[in-house]
Amino acid sequence: MSKVLIVGSGAREHALAQTFLRSPQVDEVIVAPGNDGMAKSGITCQDIAVTELTALRDFARSQQIDLTFVGSEEPLTLGIVDVFEASGLAIFGPSKKAAQLEGSKSFTKNILKKYHIPTANAQTVTSRSAAQASLELFDFPVVFKLDGLALGKGVTIINNRNDGEIYLDELYQQQSDAKLVIEEYLDGVEFSVFTLVGHNGQMTHAPLAQDHKRRFDGDKGPNTGGMGAYSPVTWISDTIRRQTINMLVEPTIKAMSSEKIPFSGVLYTGVMLTLQGPKVIEFNVRFGDPEAQVVLPQYTGDFYDLIMQLLQGNQPTTKWQEEDIYLGVVLASPGYPEAPQNGLRVPEIPYPVNYAGVSLQNGQLVTKGGRVLTVVHHQKTIAVAQKQLYEVLDKIDMALEFRHDIGYQAVE
Repeated sequence: MSKVLIVGSGAREHALAQTFLRSPQVDEVIVAPGNDGMAKSGITCQDIAVTELTALRDFARSQQIDLTFVGSEEPLTLGIVDVFEASGLAIFGPSKKAAQLEGSKSFTKNILKKYHIPTANAQTVTSRSAAQASLELFDFPVVFKLDGLALGKGVTIINNRNDGEIYLDELYQQQSDAKLVIEEYLDGVEFSVFTLVGHNGQMTHAPLAQDHKRRFDGDKGPNTGGMGAYSPVTWISDTIRRQTINMLVEPTIKAMSSEKIPFSGVLYTGVMLTLQGPKVIEFNVRFGDPEAQVVLPQYTGDFYDLIMQLLQGNQPTTKWQEEDIYLGVVLASPGYPEAPQNGLRVPEIPYPVNYAGVSLQNGQLVTKGGRVLTVVHHQKTIAVAQKQLYEVLDKIDMALEFRHDIGYQAVE
């Protein structure tokens, strides 16, 4: 039997742990550092920070871990895969160089441009004057992306010139050589493709998902790490899905090989479906959160076997369900994302739950961070799933807050 280590601490990692535990080959899953909600639900947690790469490697060695799966982005961009592979440990994820697809917006833009992969027009600048000159080339709204890892929060939509001037003044006063990507605003509908990529470039694609980034109903309020998701996105046609994979995903994997930076691990392609067809918004090099919580339960095969086949460079056969729609709603602390309240009671919920920002105090889970948990429900249609899940959530006496319209684009 096999032991799996998952690196990360959120609801995504909780979902990964549950997925591996369904494998008949896996008898133990350890999450580092994990969280108190996972531990309370019977998953082993080990208190090692995701940035402590050598401590994680030493732990994997001492525990004779058979496979490490990296959930969160930060250790990948720091080079955890390189550290583990140098010690002969099996780990699923991209190298430090390949993780630049998420870690560096300018690296990604250069790859997309060089290999003619459809995306928004963009300019990368490193000074206030260059930013000013570039801004003249774009219509409003325009998108500002700080280069580097923003943990899901480095993107700002600028609606007019005045807002742009204020942003640039503040940024370049703080850091005179800040690297900023200025990008045309793409209008359309967003969705996500998750591709598991093996050591010889083999690929398998998970069902499409759609995330809801804004804090409040009707896509109002500030951007967040994500307030909910659903999958599969059945109203996006198979033709569009194939076009996205053929024009965006596969050429990027091939481009990375051509650049002598082969990619393996999870490639998350954020796509905007525009009137001109699908275009890349961004790449991430791991599963999305909350998308993982609605995508992973759909895998009906042996997930451990799938990942090991990919690591061995084999083309796996995959099994994803096609009957139901999975809906995930994030419950957040009041004040999220600006100033979430800690120490509030986390209620029991009669549906599957993936825990994130929680801590255990006197036997009771309380809030510790913004996004507290994701509740997941599945049904034949999104409308039925919504109705059943929201009826239950609305009856629970709690301080936690959530959006009431997750999946609205699939219903309209």
